Amino acid sequence: MSHSTQKAMQAAIQTAIVGVTGYAGAELLRLLVHHPRLDGKPPILAGRIEPDQASRGGIPLGEIHPSLIDSRGTGNLRLRQFDWQLFEDLGVEVLFLATPHEYSRAAVPEARRRGIRVIDLSGAWRLDSSAHRAVYAFEDEGSTDALAMQAEAVYGMPELHRHAIHQACLIANPGCYATAAILALKPLLAAGIVDPACGIVCDAKSGVSGAGKAPTAKTHFMHAADNLSAYGVFSHRHTGELLEQLNIDETAITFTPHLLPIPRGILATSYVRFREPQSQAKIDSIYREFYLSSPMVRLHNHHLPQIQHSVRTSYCDIGAQVASDGHRAVLVSCLDNLLKGAAGQAVQNLNVMMGWAEAEGLE
Repeated sequence: MSHSTQKAMQAAIQTAIVGVTGYAGAELLRLLVHHPRLDGKPPILAGRIEPDQASRGGIPLGEIHPSLIDSRGTGNLRLRQFDWQLFEDLGVEVLFLATPHEYSRAAVPEARRRGIRVIDLSGAWRLDSSAHRAVYAFEDEGSTDALAMQAEAVYGMPELHRHAIHQACLIANPGCYATAAILALKPLLAAGIVDPACGIVCDAKSGVSGAGKAPTAKTHFMHAADNLSAYGVFSHRHTGELLEQLNIDETAITFTPHLLPIPRGILATSYVRFREPQSQAKIDSIYREFYLSSPMVRLHNHHLPQIQHSVRTSYCDIGAQVASDGHRAVLVSCLDNLLKGAAGQAVQNLNVMMGWAEAEGLE
């Protein structure tokens, strides 16, 4: 058997997306359609549609996302009425949920009962602690299904949990802010050189698409344009992810998100103090070693990252600058909230789950 034949056989998995009408869902579809391991097997698209639309075989994707029309026929894919039997009949093996948290809480247990692996882009299963999950006020908190799914869920950050993701059947894709902050802070905290007692500050800013597609009073043009505003102070849903993945308590970090008047992209600036003076060379070496096998992290040693360099890519760009006294550092991380902060990371998780090259279909 030739190598190309083996590769084709390994690629023979059927994926499905629920939630393709949103911003992250559209990016997810674009990545999966062009993924070299999934060539010729586009994802099944399912959701809630009107009866008359279902009777016509669904809604052509070109009517939902005209930008996805291409020579491969992507625009002719159809959004069909969601039906578990449809997934079984078509042999769906991996289900992507780009859906609200509450929807994912209900859908995941049923998917797992049917033997379908799930990569969930919502916050439904990201948090181990019930105290941290309280911010979501899940109605099924403490139920048998919810506890079973939470025990099965793996936090989908390959840079930290690659081995567990490879064996996982339920992957909880991280939040966009959390990804930017954790990837910048984790190497230094893991090295034990940061003094959490001095307080870590993470000041993060995101484009408007991070709030989702449904318009609100704070995301429409007249509010967001020519403006910069803080929100979710001491209460943002991603804070629990920082505490759990960085292994710190809430008194050790102050995380404040802001809304930028741009469509997409995140820049997170984190401020840390060291237990003992550190050199720039030492900090750079810690990052290099920590991310040696992480193709979707780009390290900037001679300048700090900018949103314009990471937007529309699936990379997280990280740079650190140490103060002349060696006691302090400013860490800057940038990513596209719809890609490395959502759809790109979901496909990265698919690659790791399937044992494919981690960056395949993303570079």
